[in-house]
Amino acid sequence: MNAPEHLAHLTPEIRQRAVPAALMAALQDRFKAQCSTAQAVREQHGRDESVYDVPPPAAVVFAQNTQDVADAVKLAAAHRVPVIPFGVGSSLEGHLLAVQGGISIDVSRMDQVLSINAEDLTVTVQPGVTRKAVNEAVKSEGLFFPIDPGADASIGGMAATRASGTNAVRYGTMRENVLALEVVTASGEVIRTGTRAKKSSAGYDLTRLMVGSEGTLGVITEVTLKLYPLPEAISAATCSFPTIEAAVRTVIQVIQLGVPIARCELIDANTVRMVNAHSKLGLREEHMLLMEFHGSPASVKEQAETVQEIAADFEGKAFQWATTPEERTRLWTARHNAYFAAIQSKPGCRAISTDTCVPISRLADCLLDSVAEADASGIPYFLVGHVGDGNFHFGYLIDPAIPEERERAEQLNHQLVARALSLEGTCTGEHGVGLHKMDFLLTEAGTGAVDMMRSIKRALDPDNILNPGKIFAL
Repeated sequence: MNAPEHLAHLTPEIRQRAVPAALMAALQDRFKAQCSTAQAVREQHGRDESVYDVPPPAAVVFAQNTQDVADAVKLAAAHRVPVIPFGVGSSLEGHLLAVQGGISIDVSRMDQVLSINAEDLTVTVQPGVTRKAVNEAVKSEGLFFPIDPGADASIGGMAATRASGTNAVRYGTMRENVLALEVVTASGEVIRTGTRAKKSSAGYDLTRLMVGSEGTLGVITEVTLKLYPLPEAISAATCSFPTIEAAVRTVIQVIQLGVPIARCELIDANTVRMVNAHSKLGLREEHMLLMEFHGSPASVKEQAETVQEIAADFEGKAFQWATTPEERTRLWTARHNAYFAAIQSKPGCRAISTDTCVPISRLADCLLDSVAEADASGIPYFLVGHVGDGNFHFGYLIDPAIPEERERAEQLNHQLVARALSLEGTCTGEHGVGLHKMDFLLTEAGTGAVDMMRSIKRALDPDNILNPGKIFAL
């Protein structure tokens, strides 16, 4: 399977729809101070962490409850004007950009934890709650929510993009951890999907349809999540390797032996240097695995000893433990800040961030060839990966004022994704399609499958007002 031979447009197709004065007046009348047309506010809601520059939305509505969202969508639907959900703006693939204009619906003020059902290991929250806030709310019950993308993303955004993170190798992604949703449809109707029960065979699985739909099928206004007991014992460790291949081969063997490792992150030597400079860690500046083990004291000890033995077979050295919560938090905070460490390493740069995932047995093949291409390009980059489940990211650091750098980075990205697809992987393991991966979705899924997606979109959103221009073209 091959990726498109041409480069995707460096600027997405922008087709602004008219926003009638009658709609603007209706929004101002209904929402008053909750509706803003200030340039600074619109610009804030018209950009994310992608490299795209797109005109901002015409207005921003700050929703405070489900009824606000429903009313905003109804007003927009009456005029066939696009609506784009907005959480904290941390998406990486242009998900929230107003490529067809319209209204941004900011749900960040919908930030309440609605109910904690500790006996059932569930929590129900509004979409603007962030992952860190959820964990703060449930920790007194001895529980935690494991999905942890690098940013302190909103739960609504995480559900919309089917996010995952460093814990996915053991706990899965948002797909496995969202039980139920409340969603506002394209007509402004409020529906519920799923229940707090652990399983159901009742009809189509609308919850899974909405999770990962990137705001193109509905606006999420409530989410019920699975929780997990806080592990009795947690231990984190770092281990350095002379080559990336040695580190990757270690991971492959750990997974194939069935070691229930909770986190397993690859950080290449380039990135270790950036993280050291940013977070003042003093890590050995070599290719490194950052690992974490959860369970009883005895099982954690057994897991760690097994991994240490495997690492030694691949010349792993300097196995260092972080046993206190403070030490573990410092390590993982540094890992989550790798993106920002990289950006600061080249002042004025922007990062073109990739996201692919392959079967674990093909990880070394995909990763090593991609490293060789990146090294040969001369473009500075960082490499991190949730390699325990075959997912990894390059970030190519470019000067936005030099178009040739952007083109080179996009070419590297295309080569990388094409390689992942040829190895029966995916063009995106967790970032989502957004604007950046639209061509690759067609290559990966095939015309028939994408046409089926289009049919669902047209059926649920006939006027194409819900985050239009994302995932695929209509």
